[in-house]
Amino acid sequence: MAKSKLAAANEKITQGVIGGYRKIEEGAVGGYRKIEEGVVGGFNKIADKFVDNFLTKEGESVEEAKARLAAEEKERKAGSDL
Repeated sequence: MAKSKLAAANEKITQGVIGGYRKIEEGAVGGYRKIEEGVVGGFNKIADKFVDNFLTKEGESVEEAKARLAAEEKERKAGSDL
């Protein structure tokens, strides 16, 4: 009987520790994700504005300019490999 009470108490402590760890982990990971989304979103806004102001051609959208620039970069890399 003593062992079963000890085992039950041990299980209760284990569940409490695991629950506490999960809450801390979720808080840390959730906080990191929010910061990451904010930083990446801010960077993308700045990059899009830069492309729009300096790299787009007449009548070209930002997405089209990015695709064109990526294709040009790929061509340069392919040409330098020869």
